[in-house]
Amino acid sequence: MTGAAGLVGAEVTARLAAAGHQVTALVHNNPVLVRNDGTALETGAVTCLPGDVTEPRLGLPEAEYRALAAGGLDRIVHCAAVTDFGLPDEVYQAVNVDGTAHVLELARAGGVPLVHVGTAYVCGERDGLIRETELDEGQRLANAYEDSKFRAETLVHKAQAGGVRAAIVRPSIVVGDERTGVVRDYKNIYVVLKLATEGKVRSIPGQYEARLDLVPVDYVADIITEVTQRFEEAAGRTFHAVGAPLTLRDFSDVMAEYPPFHVPRFIPPTSFDTQRLPRRERVYYERVMTLYESYFRRRMRFDDSHTAGLVTRRPPGDGQDFLRTLIDNCLETGYLGVPMADATEVLARLNITGPNATAAAHATGAPHGTGSTVSDANGVGR
Repeated sequence: MTGAAGLVGAEVTARLAAAGHQVTALVHNNPVLVRNDGTALETGAVTCLPGDVTEPRLGLPEAEYRALAAGGLDRIVHCAAVTDFGLPDEVYQAVNVDGTAHVLELARAGGVPLVHVGTAYVCGERDGLIRETELDEGQRLANAYEDSKFRAETLVHKAQAGGVRAAIVRPSIVVGDERTGVVRDYKNIYVVLKLATEGKVRSIPGQYEARLDLVPVDYVADIITEVTQRFEEAAGRTFHAVGAPLTLRDFSDVMAEYPPFHVPRFIPPTSFDTQRLPRRERVYYERVMTLYESYFRRRMRFDDSHTAGLVTRRPPGDGQDFLRTLIDNCLETGYLGVPMADATEVLARLNITGPNATAAAHATGAPHGTGSTVSDANGVGR
């Protein structure tokens, strides 16, 4: 298991160990595996192996690597990825693309079947029905993350043509637990939700009929585990691990149910002008919202017929109810509902730094703070 310390990876590792499998967990900066609910994973059936997917031989000593390739594994689950937005292109290349190439080398050398975890958003900015059987449809990819995951999946398909047996799982936007809403890491869509509900971003370019697909982390982990354990049935196929899609109108309606929340306006992109935003709001928009704005104009729907044919569990049936569960948990934990002092503090707590964070400090008259955007290359959650 690569990425065993990540949000999804830790949950899959826990499920495989609970099912009686001996799991070798490749870890990088996070030697302790923490589950989504914050509890440490019991390591009785899990062996943690320090390594690095960005390095040849996964950063392992040659003898150890040869032992793995010579029969030490009967499955590889490749979960390691950088999923944060706005990082340098070379980071995505090293972790998501080169990392996949190095994992494929091990699969090829040992004749080991591979379960590759990608993303449903390799579809890029296509609209309409996105089928599990599709990959390269000439789509425009919105950012370096999507591009890297597209190229990684392309490597997997080429390896399959060369004899590597593989199955692919594509999660959409991974969020908290289906029943409780609990999530270990508040990232990506949670950042947008916080800035919007606190009124820090009041206008967003987007279409009310655009769709966001939120999928519970426990559902994604169940799908990956099932594909891994039933690999003979899954081999050669791709499985969408997706949720109940929500339109931006659905989002607005749910947010309006919470009196303390600000509800952003979605403005047609052709009419949106950043120069008309108030100065402070423009800083947040340019530093954060530009990373996500393409997701507010896409109108896709993900086919998951392969997934439905393999597993009995289905994603949440009501997207609005699930969103309420997520928001309620954010309120209970204090992530939502307590406005931060100023732009510098917001950006620092969201782990957003750099030249634009300095601009935020200048815009608000606050001193520039510092933070860290360094992620665990083998342990960042999707």
